[in-house]
Amino acid sequence: MRRHRLLAAFPVLAFALFASAAAQAQADLSQAQQTYEDTLASCNSGVYPTPERNACVRDAGAALDRARGVQATDTEVQSNDERATIVTPVGTPAPTGGDDTVTSRDGRAIIVLPADGQR
Repeated sequence: MRRHRLLAAFPVLAFALFASAAAQAQADLSQAQQTYEDTLASCNSGVYPTPERNACVRDAGAALDRARGVQATDTEVQSNDERATIVTPVGTPAPTGGDDTVTSRDGRAIIVLPADGQR
């Protein structure tokens, strides 16, 4: 009889444990979101020069992504002439490395064509 009561209580205990873990995860995500917003406000406060501000914003976003369990990795491709590194965010198509570019008439600029290839 005692074993039967334990088996009958198992689903209730398992649900309580699951609900507790879910509540803790939600609290952790809420804290991470609040930390992100606080850090972002600090980044945008005007005390950082532009490069440091941009790095601060990127770091805040990366910390939030880690808290959410997202592994963000940007895609880097060297341009065909190897004068530039092309970086695209996660989830976007990989860059082509300059295959869809043309040089301006005066030769001073490289123009990236629109996705449909029209000029």
